[in-house]
Amino acid sequence: MDGPRLRGSVQGPGCQHEHQVVCLRRDDPRKAPHLPGVRRITTRVRGTFEQDRERRLHRLHPPLSQVDAAGRRPRRQHPRAILVVLIVSVSAFSLLQSLIIPVLPEIQRSFETDQSTVSWVLTAYLLSASISTPLLGRIGDRVGKKRILLVALSGLAVGSVLSAVAPSIGWLIAARIVQGVGGGVLPLSFGIIRDEFSIEKTRTAVSVVASIASIGFGAGIILAGPIVVFLDYHWLFWLPAIGVTLAVVGAALCIPRSDSTRGGSINPLPALLLSGALASLLLAISRGGEWGWTSGVVVALLIGGALLAAAWIVVEQRVRYPLIDMRMMRLRGVWTANAVAFMVGFSSFSFYAFLPQLIQTPAESGYGLGATITQSGWLLLPSSAVSVLIGLFSARLVRATSARAVMFTGSILCATAYLMVAAAHTQTWQLYLAVSVQGVGLGLVVSTLAAVVITSVPSGQTGVASGMNANIRTIGGAMGTAAFTGLVASHVTDAGFPAEAAYAVGFVMLAAAMLFAAIAALWIPHWDRSRSGTDALSDRVSVA
Repeated sequence: MDGPRLRGSVQGPGCQHEHQVVCLRRDDPRKAPHLPGVRRITTRVRGTFEQDRERRLHRLHPPLSQVDAAGRRPRRQHPRAILVVLIVSVSAFSLLQSLIIPVLPEIQRSFETDQSTVSWVLTAYLLSASISTPLLGRIGDRVGKKRILLVALSGLAVGSVLSAVAPSIGWLIAARIVQGVGGGVLPLSFGIIRDEFSIEKTRTAVSVVASIASIGFGAGIILAGPIVVFLDYHWLFWLPAIGVTLAVVGAALCIPRSDSTRGGSINPLPALLLSGALASLLLAISRGGEWGWTSGVVVALLIGGALLAAAWIVVEQRVRYPLIDMRMMRLRGVWTANAVAFMVGFSSFSFYAFLPQLIQTPAESGYGLGATITQSGWLLLPSSAVSVLIGLFSARLVRATSARAVMFTGSILCATAYLMVAAAHTQTWQLYLAVSVQGVGLGLVVSTLAAVVITSVPSGQTGVASGMNANIRTIGGAMGTAAFTGLVASHVTDAGFPAEAAYAVGFVMLAAAMLFAAIAALWIPHWDRSRSGTDALSDRVSVA
């Protein structure tokens, strides 16, 4: 039968099942079946019907794919319960990102290890998350988001427990790799919201989850100090493990099963090649200063990493569903935004990781402040807080000027802040000022990045492009922490402290990265302000 179809639950002539599709002819209303309680569709019904019919019918009657053999409808799920589960899941993931940052010096002392090794507690986590985030998102589309969300949450829980009981620094680093599997929590949460929430509630739910991710990062920096003081650093892992366990139970009970098969076949080769390339390059960069840049091991790691990276690029261009779409990277708005994202990750993660180590250095070093973990957390708080606030107003700035101008200004402010720390870091007020300036710049850049990506790709590819941008930022963070580690670990004073000049050079390196970001921002194309992506800025929340 020709003509548009309306899916209904009424029984018509010839229907074998109460949920069978009934075809109503809009082009010839006289041919519509005379069914009690069903209003005929006439040719006068136009735009409003087209916009609302799928939404109304899905709400009133489940799709045929959700009706079992006995004709029973599934039990209705409660969106609020689903949202609570996702909030707990994302909160735990965000806390595990930041709780560990101010505590790295304490972990170094506890395991009696060096700064280069302890930095891998953060680097390994970022490396694992950069691989698992796109991979789990793709698998979730293939086998069901609920199943893979449970896998990601289980990885967070198991990794947290293993971290809490770690008897050695190597064990802790391995546990953090397991924790990185939880990187898939955020994209899976957004996917579940799109699948299970009505159109009206989707935008609000996404904004809430994105806000929780940002707030959780800032909260972790503050909570780390009191937890270590009143308990010990092991509880930085025990407490999130408890929350994640509750989230696993809630997800199993509240989130409906999804049997979606979208996304095509899963090819693990790109993930393996990218993992090998990043691991080789990160190890060479972080250890090159200690082992010698011309040593056989470092040279082999650099060459091997480069070859694996080249192979990964070739494979990514040939697979149907790549981790990072190289064809999409050719778009000017995409590659410029990704270049900025890489530099932002390179500088911001290193800044958060090494500024606490700088100020926690004992005063007898000649430059350290001997700060506590709690004081370190409070010092970093302005960056997260100001970044979130600035992100709320960045849309207006973009409308008044341009995305190019906003991102360029933010990049310059970040570079200025890093130079301020490199030049003056012996007084607390100097650091608070620099951190606040960095928060303003970071808020301008990060909140604008998403909208630049959205307006640069077709509407059907916004999710893939946004996820790719976030993933490149994480990869940049792993590279930045490894590079800063190599600088600091290779220059140690006779007293055993990292040289002050090494920290200064490191922060200058971060400033240089943001200057490159500013140059890349100048290549961002001007927007057509009539496009919807400009308005998307008002719904974005800066994630530090």
